[in-house]
Amino acid sequence: MSHETEAAQTKRQQEEFVESIEADTAQQLPRTHHEEPREDKALQLIEDAGHSTILTPENNARVLRKIDLRLLPILLGIYFLQQLDKSTLSYASVFGIIEKAHLHGQQYSWLGSVVYVAQLVAQPLVAYILVKMPLGKFLAVSTLLWGITLSCMTAANSFAGLMVCRLLLGAFEAGVAPAFIAVTQMWYRRREQPVRLGSWYAMNGVVNMFGSLITYGLGHIKSSVFAPYQIIFLFFGLLTVGFSTVVLVFMPDSPVRAKFLHEDDKLVAIERFLTQLVLGIESHQWKWEHVKEACLDFKSWLWFALMFSISIPSGGITTFGPLIVKAFGFDEFNTILLNIPFGAVQLVATMGGAWLATALKMKGPVLVLLCLPPIAGCVMLLRIAHDAAHKAPLLVGYYIISVYPGITPLIYSWSAGNTAGETKKKVTTGILIVGQCVGNIIGPNLYTTAEAPLYRRGLLSNLAMFCALVFLSLLNMGYLFFLNKQHEKQRVTLGKNAKVVDHSMHAIGATVADKEDMPVPRMAEDNAFRDLTDWKNEDFVYVY
Repeated sequence: MSHETEAAQTKRQQEEFVESIEADTAQQLPRTHHEEPREDKALQLIEDAGHSTILTPENNARVLRKIDLRLLPILLGIYFLQQLDKSTLSYASVFGIIEKAHLHGQQYSWLGSVVYVAQLVAQPLVAYILVKMPLGKFLAVSTLLWGITLSCMTAANSFAGLMVCRLLLGAFEAGVAPAFIAVTQMWYRRREQPVRLGSWYAMNGVVNMFGSLITYGLGHIKSSVFAPYQIIFLFFGLLTVGFSTVVLVFMPDSPVRAKFLHEDDKLVAIERFLTQLVLGIESHQWKWEHVKEACLDFKSWLWFALMFSISIPSGGITTFGPLIVKAFGFDEFNTILLNIPFGAVQLVATMGGAWLATALKMKGPVLVLLCLPPIAGCVMLLRIAHDAAHKAPLLVGYYIISVYPGITPLIYSWSAGNTAGETKKKVTTGILIVGQCVGNIIGPNLYTTAEAPLYRRGLLSNLAMFCALVFLSLLNMGYLFFLNKQHEKQRVTLGKNAKVVDHSMHAIGATVADKEDMPVPRMAEDNAFRDLTDWKNEDFVYVY
């Protein structure tokens, strides 16, 4: 078949598809005389344009490049500042905030945990707001408010004052990770999600590298007005406030509303999602049946358990990491500098894990692999004597623990790629973030300054959680396999092919032979704009 003939046939099929979607949707969503807008904004755009488009490797690459160049700098900037702002407490601990604010007992631990208490309480409201409010505006407002809060921490010089500021900081940051997951689901195909989620989460490593360098410089500033840790709070707070303006001006709300995309590019952005059996692009209807399904879905609670298990060590090490290094026998400035390799390992592990998950088209096995170095690192810190003669192996153990940040974005993308339905996606993400918050609340409280330098209870609990992650990952893979088998049976009952090609896990431009081996059922396309959940869409393919 010639290229021209194939292209003409593809165009004709897509025109027929748009006509069928319009007819089917018209039946399902009857209109009044005053014509109410479509449930999904993407379908509305196709109807307004009067045609769809043909997706090719060339126009897909061009539009994806535009999306990356606009979204990624903003997302990376927001997450860099969020992690930097949360890390200021651990930097401040090295520069004397514990002594200056007269913190004792578990007070410093609670300053680390209270951020996640606020995020935990805020999650139901965040899930609702993310369905109803444009994502770009939401992120701009959140960034502004937490920047102002961090700046105000400069004036806090007691446990009560610091506690209030950290509580507000957590509340205003509560929607960042859920919004980022929603942005990734809205703009990127499932094949593309691990690297994009990994890229912004890799800012943890960048923060530990460049944040440590910046803090090292700020710590040398001599001031008769501000203590070094107050300068750290003020500098990073004002930087965040300034960046919120950039977010407001340049962050788009959705592909349909993106001003940086021409109309044809928007149609390409929509067409990218018709290949992956997922549901819709933008809908602002809150559906209680989706909420019920998310709560009854066993995998929602597996995501919760996975995120809870990784967040316990994450919360503890984030808060106490510099103190652990300082306990090896280093002064405050060397402690800050020695945190840079920790960040470098984080960066490599996060991006390496995302790349491997994309190459294998599987996340579960990669997640298990990433658990092994932290298990070894915990054992090293528990077994090696904490004295001057063993500084080097202790640092090695600490550094290989830092592979753990590569796990969290894989859980994010694993959940995002296996959930459909606009409201269900937001609620499932909320459940996942609740697990993250609970783990981060518990994590710092398993460490205490009184246990320095061994921090045995904290390290033992971290070791147990990394082992639990291995088990939970294997369990989740088995459950997803079971769900795929259930959908195959449903397709056969409806007279469809049992097997469906999940094009979302393959590059655009698969060979004609590949497509002919197992064509995408027409109903898979019909379901694309109906905002069905993954349970209700029998053509949905779960990814391991």
